Amino acid sequence: MRRSKRKSIRNESYQIPTATESHDAYYSLEENKEYIKAKFHNTEDIKFRNITVQDVKCLLAYLDPLVDEEKLQRTIMKPLFETNQLNIEDTVTSKEYRRSKNLNEAITGLTKGFVVLLINGQVHFYLLEAFSGNSRAISEPINEQVVRGSHEGFVENIMQNLQMLRRRIENPNLVIRFFKVGKTTDTKIAVIYLQHLTNPDLIAEIEKRITSIKTDSIQTPGYVEEFIEDAPFSPFPQMLSTERPDRMTAHLMEGRVGLLMEGSPATLIFPVTFFAFYQSPEDYNSRWYIGSILRLIRVASFIFALGLPSLYIATVSFHPEVLPAELILNIKSSLENVPFPPLLEALIMQIILELLREAAIRLPGPIAQTIGIVGGLVIGTAIVEANLVSNMMIIVVALTAISSFAVPSYEMSMSIRLLGFPLMLLSAAFGFIGLVFGLSIILIHLCGLETFGTPYFSPLAPFRFNELKDSVIRLPRWLLGRRPSDVRAQHGTQEWVSRRWKQNEDE
Repeated sequence: MRRSKRKSIRNESYQIPTATESHDAYYSLEENKEYIKAKFHNTEDIKFRNITVQDVKCLLAYLDPLVDEEKLQRTIMKPLFETNQLNIEDTVTSKEYRRSKNLNEAITGLTKGFVVLLINGQVHFYLLEAFSGNSRAISEPINEQVVRGSHEGFVENIMQNLQMLRRRIENPNLVIRFFKVGKTTDTKIAVIYLQHLTNPDLIAEIEKRITSIKTDSIQTPGYVEEFIEDAPFSPFPQMLSTERPDRMTAHLMEGRVGLLMEGSPATLIFPVTFFAFYQSPEDYNSRWYIGSILRLIRVASFIFALGLPSLYIATVSFHPEVLPAELILNIKSSLENVPFPPLLEALIMQIILELLREAAIRLPGPIAQTIGIVGGLVIGTAIVEANLVSNMMIIVVALTAISSFAVPSYEMSMSIRLLGFPLMLLSAAFGFIGLVFGLSIILIHLCGLETFGTPYFSPLAPFRFNELKDSVIRLPRWLLGRRPSDVRAQHGTQEWVSRRWKQNEDE
């Protein structure tokens, strides 16, 4: 899709966006009220309050669901009633205010939770901040739990999330850039990085891609990810999603960039490598050798989840001679009453497993546990007794499922499970040759993939010995003195833009 360049709406702090159209306010309060009501199509959640300040009639307008009534009374109405002069700037105690005469700015401000104060006989009005900051309590993310370490998790309030990061990084070099994306939703996102650690070319490229987004609606960070990633057709995720402030902080300290969005606890980290998806905060909360063993187990789970069913299919269908004689007899006895080939067995079991997983996610917690345990046991036992699937295939699929669930990243886990299906087809068609061919294609793709100029399979491709100390294994903290290599020295400014983005620029 061709991307058009668009000027970003970016500010150092939260400010009221400027309306693109201009419509001066009326001198009459009633005319202003009718204009606002017409713009909002007479919606019933817009409230108007007539007040008198020093014998001057005024009108307050606001959207009830977005405004905190207690804050409205404390910071706006009470100071106005107690003042001796009609001087709004010196009277109200709102965190932010702005004077304007463009009614379309008032409309935009109302949708952001601001209160509009109109004064009879004046063409100017005031936008006063009183939006509600209600959000759920901070809790540990369900899908990123740890035994040792912080139990904080991001929430849906972007300011509260930034506060958690500011508390963890008390440094003036921490920079936050705000953007507005989505012509209809006008969604607020924040790009955060450390100025003295992050590559300036990377920052410029990220801002360029974000400001090029042209769409009506942005609902989740996943929308932004699809717009700015380098290889949209790659099965591997190119940005790390997390709901943990400590994980975000650790990546910021390595010179990476974070993206937060209003209304979503999920955040994005980029650029990242393949091995970042197999790292967990648990690795750094434990002794270095324990963290290294846990990380090796996760990397091994990638190999098992990706190739174990395919290896079994290729061995049983084409190469039984590689197995010991005792094991061949057991497998043969398990397969002799099964009417389906191993490929069909594996497909049946994988599809059933995915159905159970989806059902467990959609159902309430207590019911989901029952479905997962009872459903797995009942279906597994019944399907073996009916001679539709062999016992060995049940074991292989179970090990594959457990290995995929050991991955700390949900996106990477899904990618591995999906890649297992074409590998099974190749193994069923060509045996070990097909399996090796499929794995070679995946390896070539990993070696050639880049995300924001960073090699995805680094530090193995290209090979960087100094960075191996915090990739597949983790060495002690006192040996991790250097951050990942400066990408400018590796690639140069001209190679920051991928082929897809260069083509868009040429157009």
